[in-house]
Amino acid sequence: MDIKIHSSFLPLDDPDEARAFYRDVLGFEVRNDVGYQGLHWITVGPPGQPETSIVLFPPTATPGVTDDERRTIAEMMAKGSYGSVVLATSDVDGTFERVQGAGAEVVQEPVDQPYGVRDCAFRDPAGNMVRIQQR
Repeated sequence: MDIKIHSSFLPLDDPDEARAFYRDVLGFEVRNDVGYQGLHWITVGPPGQPETSIVLFPPTATPGVTDDERRTIAEMMAKGSYGSVVLATSDVDGTFERVQGAGAEVVQEPVDQPYGVRDCAFRDPAGNMVRIQQR
């Protein structure tokens, strides 16, 4: 069996802020930017990894989501407990300095974890947890 991760999804609430964070702060490529009825789906990914992408999507546009669920999603996004992603770098301290310098909300400064990685954490503009680990 040949299975690979192709896309992962993170919610967005402001396409311009999301695009700027993932493109300008994290250095990802914008691979697709689709607007439909006032909503945006933005596909981003790391340079050199064309087969792996993150789709930033408007969660309230998901078919079948009720009004109550939309309110719950909005509340969870505001608290930063709805979406998350773990990224990797060869220099977590340098990456931390660059992302912090760009004004991202710091959740955790770089630290050696008891489970064997050094990592840090930020929130993206939609409140998603972005954890960055050293490879």
